[in-house]
Amino acid sequence: MSARPSTTLRLWVLLVPTLAYLEWAYYFRPYGQPSLVDGGVGVLLGLYTCAHPAANCIDLIFLERGAFKRVTSEWAGLGWLALNFVVMLVGWMVLVVGTTQFTGRASFETL
Repeated sequence: MSARPSTTLRLWVLLVPTLAYLEWAYYFRPYGQPSLVDGGVGVLLGLYTCAHPAANCIDLIFLERGAFKRVTSEWAGLGWLALNFVVMLVGWMVLVVGTTQFTGRASFETL
């Protein structure tokens, strides 16, 4: 069990909307205006994105005995683990950005 081609492709495809959402939230979202729809989309997208690497981790740990050792013994397996980590990190960032959009950005002028 080295890198799984079907899950690898799915992870790469998941990076496209999550990175697009992060770019949109950073560059194009109006400053300081909270939005329930934007936040809800971010939270749902972040949870969905993080679910796939988490499921891969659970499969790796519990479903097949010795699978983690086999995956870490090959370069392709290490790349697959690194891709899972990157997708989990980007999904977590989308989740955080989505939750902060419920309240808007902090304004230091009122402090």
